[in-house]
Amino acid sequence: MREIACDESGYEGEKLIGSTTRLFAHASVRIADPAGVLTELRARIRSPATQYKANHLLRAKHHETLAWFLGPSGPMRGNGHVFLLDKPAFVRSVAASVLGLDLPDTGLAAVNDALRLRRGDPLPSMAASPPFPSAAGPPSFPGAAAFREWLCEDPIGRSVLDPLVPALVAAVRQWGPVAVAHDRQTQLPPRRIDLLRERCGGDLLGFRFLDAESHPQIQLADMLAGTVRHIAETGEPRWSELIAPYLLK
Repeated sequence: MREIACDESGYEGEKLIGSTTRLFAHASVRIADPAGVLTELRARIRSPATQYKANHLLRAKHHETLAWFLGPSGPMRGNGHVFLLDKPAFVRSVAASVLGLDLPDTGLAAVNDALRLRRGDPLPSMAASPPFPSAAGPPSFPGAAAFREWLCEDPIGRSVLDPLVPALVAAVRQWGPVAVAHDRQTQLPPRRIDLLRERCGGDLLGFRFLDAESHPQIQLADMLAGTVRHIAETGEPRWSELIAPYLLK
């Protein structure tokens, strides 16, 4: 059974506005010899760190290694893909589809809060709400209060903002029928993995969690996600050309 390794960068759950990064990146990789790639990176970078991260590659003194890592003759080309999401644009899209709102930038933070539930939030009283068509997405609502009533019935399964869900669906569709090995992530409880199985239409063959420090393939996914996100946010032309082949359309 084929398996891809996945990790993300710029992830703060459903807090998409006012977070520390503008972009969210989720990488999926399939490398024949991930330990060998990591050994080569250690030989080039020579850091004593037990776990390598994107910031090792992004330091100016290691730009030659970054060019090798992402370049056409490097280990990742053809073996990795990245789902890149613009957080403000995503909130605008969800607000339009769920609440029928056309938002300026000044309204995004309030709508972000209205479309997510946080620990300690008061729950509105339950009322009859429309069923959730998992394949088609959430129904439209006349206002935020009605949406939150609907969301409270199944906060994990009915989340409309968590970018991990569309990212993993996109990864599975890109690679075809495949199992997923993911860095340990509390925002992927069994209920959400069940939802992913539904949305992937049988192409998600298995799902397991691995820790990055002990598994080179997860470290490589983490490094790919982090470097691509940083380069996309800074927009430096030299590096933007290198990340283009990795981006999922």
